[in-house]
Amino acid sequence: MHTAVAQRPTPGNREAFLPETLFGTSSAARNLDVERRLQRFLHAWLGLWPPAHERELLIWSGRDQPGWDGGTWPGLGVASPSGTVFSLSPTLLVDPRAVDTNRDFSALDAPDAAAAVLAALGRPDLTLSCATFRWSDRPAALAEVGEWVAADDPRLPTWLRPFKGDVLVAWDETGRFAAGVGRKRHNRYGHELAVATEPAHQGRGLARMLVAQAARRVLANGAVPLYLHEPANTGSARVADAAGFPDRGWRVLGLLPAVYPAPKHQKATEVK
Repeated sequence: MHTAVAQRPTPGNREAFLPETLFGTSSAARNLDVERRLQRFLHAWLGLWPPAHERELLIWSGRDQPGWDGGTWPGLGVASPSGTVFSLSPTLLVDPRAVDTNRDFSALDAPDAAAAVLAALGRPDLTLSCATFRWSDRPAALAEVGEWVAADDPRLPTWLRPFKGDVLVAWDETGRFAAGVGRKRHNRYGHELAVATEPAHQGRGLARMLVAQAARRVLANGAVPLYLHEPANTGSARVADAAGFPDRGWRVLGLLPAVYPAPKHQKATEVK
């Protein structure tokens, strides 16, 4: 177990990265390239990756920097089969040097991890959320049914407006919004996809087709496409599986003030 204190990395400290086109390359080369992108994304997102130990607890000032939507996560972590990194804002602790890694971080293995972590930190005012963390190096070969339009297009529902740049939309036969995907650009290496389908159009495969189409664009732009969802959300899990985002047993952990609801990683899901 290991506890570290770190500052937010600066662009000059990051490894140089040249986007490559994945299509037309061998499967092994494609997988290696996406794994490199994923590592760079997680290092920039968490302050450390890969973990050198089974559990890494990082006190990192980068947690206080605004994310893609201007909000912050005072605690954020990713758990993988090879190890876990959990980074905490120094503002959560009276004295970061007093953190007991064996006591605080081993709580993640407890049956009720959320309660155990909050008790170990002495912060009952916080809540710990957990979501399934997926990514894709080979999106499913599904039809491209979406059109890229500006996020401020007046025809779009309000939930798509916070996404910067353009969003991917499927229209119905009358030209009205049927389904859409927005991209949360966490950093240059990782773009998380959020999808929603209008109830009247669920069951047609629109969500999975849009997610796969958006993932291909993310890969072509030199980033890794991400897909997060609540573990109990089977509809969202089916969309991810069908779009080419397998469940590799990874989880993302988020620490937030208890008075605020945890952000929804997927706006809505499609019924298979």
